[in-house]
Amino acid sequence: METIKITDIKDMLNKTKDLYGDRPVYRLRGDEPGKFKEISHREAREMIDCLGTALVSLLNLKGKRIAIIGENRYEWEIAYLSVVTGTGIVVPLDKALPENELDSLIRRSEVDAIFYSEKYEPTLKKLAQDGTTKLKHLISFDAEYHNDGVYAFKELIQKGKKLIEDGDIAFKEAEIDPEAMTVMLFTSGTTSVSKAVALCQRNLCGNLMDMAKVLYMITPGDVMLSFLPVHHVFECTVGFLYSFYGGLCTAFCDGPRHILDNIREYGVTFMVCVPAIYELIYKTIMKNLEKAGKLEAVKKLVEEHKNDTMEQKAKIFKDIHNIFGGKIKLLISGAAALDSHVEDGYRSFGINLVQGYGLTESSPVVCVNTFPGKDENKHKVGTIGKALPSVEVKIEDPNEEGLGELLVKGPNVMLGYYGNEEATKETIEPDGWLHTGDLCKIDDEGYIYISGRKKSVIVLKNGKNIFPEEMENLVNKIEGVNESMVYSVLNADAKDENDIKIVVEAVYDKEVMKEMYNTEDEKEIHDIIWNKIKEINKTMPLYKAIRGLTITQEPIAKTTTGKIKRYEEIKKINSKNK
Repeated sequence: METIKITDIKDMLNKTKDLYGDRPVYRLRGDEPGKFKEISHREAREMIDCLGTALVSLLNLKGKRIAIIGENRYEWEIAYLSVVTGTGIVVPLDKALPENELDSLIRRSEVDAIFYSEKYEPTLKKLAQDGTTKLKHLISFDAEYHNDGVYAFKELIQKGKKLIEDGDIAFKEAEIDPEAMTVMLFTSGTTSVSKAVALCQRNLCGNLMDMAKVLYMITPGDVMLSFLPVHHVFECTVGFLYSFYGGLCTAFCDGPRHILDNIREYGVTFMVCVPAIYELIYKTIMKNLEKAGKLEAVKKLVEEHKNDTMEQKAKIFKDIHNIFGGKIKLLISGAAALDSHVEDGYRSFGINLVQGYGLTESSPVVCVNTFPGKDENKHKVGTIGKALPSVEVKIEDPNEEGLGELLVKGPNVMLGYYGNEEATKETIEPDGWLHTGDLCKIDDEGYIYISGRKKSVIVLKNGKNIFPEEMENLVNKIEGVNESMVYSVLNADAKDENDIKIVVEAVYDKEVMKEMYNTEDEKEIHDIIWNKIKEINKTMPLYKAIRGLTITQEPIAKTTTGKIKRYEEIKKINSKNK
């Protein structure tokens, strides 16, 4: 689509209001099955103005910090935009936070107000009333009227509307500083305590304009399914904010089990999601083909048409496209590495699945593997694509294979970690280069290959590096294994801390094991998986071999976007083994 030059989010909403005004920005489930209600781009922008006016003129929240917590819903997004386009600083919070962490982040962020979904009310009321935080104003998405010290989202919009009708322009005419902190976003803390990332509107707008240049196939009127938690910057920028920038319509997913149904019923054309979901859908499709006795025929057809265009493949594999409703233009996978076999599988059916890469500190997108123009041959399976047009990338201290830490520079790089100058200096060089913490290599065409997190790499006594993510991909392909985590333990007779061996924790599916191997006995299941791992070991160098296995049915500890919390999971394993 055409790149619209924008300086800040208010500028973006104003410049696109007339372009997309009558198009739907939200498609919501109606009161009757199969019926939808829609909110137009113009109506949404009017709600933002009304709510923002109420926040500034009724609640005196100008320049204040305002948190948001809740499931993905249009009210969440309207609240976010009403804060950043003239009120103050928004603090999106993870809806999966336990009470103690929610308490901690509200204190750390020093918010004066919070928008929330009903289930958080008891915790938030307690925090607002105990007098030890700055939290004063509670705003419920679900309440109809102001009651017991709680404001109602809908009522504030009505009150703001009346203020505007009476001539209040304080919010609508507010000037935005694109260089000031607008978003305080807490990292997921997979390896340490979460940090508060400070983003400005220049960061977000730079990302939006860049995406318009590379997501050329996504056009006004496309329908996006919102699945990933909207507090997460990947969904927030690429999904929610881009929908307003690009004239898209958003539908909200009812949950992982309903994802395919939702894609079909809402007429979805575009989605950003995590690898685990794409991999699960792919496994299900292949299993169903096998059950129907069609798998070998489909594999043969894939081989015969491997050099066809995506459009030709889409016609040949129309039945598979219909599983997704037949309207998908683009699926983006991010937040973790996607199995190349799965990516290739989707693309062999003519389904345009690509990998993207980013991090909270870069607003988030650094690169995406969409091909320029119509040249499909430019897509490289197994890579995270090329850097966005205004983003520079380089590898620091590459080894003989070209592998080293990926550094990023551009308008999307954060202001820093709020209140943590030391961590900011460790992460951003004086000349603006951001350390990503990811080990990558870049080929001679500029395509980036990611190996894993620098902090996750296991260094053996002989100096060889093991990337857990690579090994986990192989273990996860074992039938009946849902997920796994590769880690290191000391050898039994180790003389020093570097004398380690590689082991794996595998989460098995009891039902699949019963169906595939006719057993529910844990020792037998352990032996079955261990024999499969021995086969994997034969395909790789000796130093990479997995030397131990534990099995469980308990899911591995993860962030809300599916990244393994390795330290937390290892602590859990060690406590079981005591």
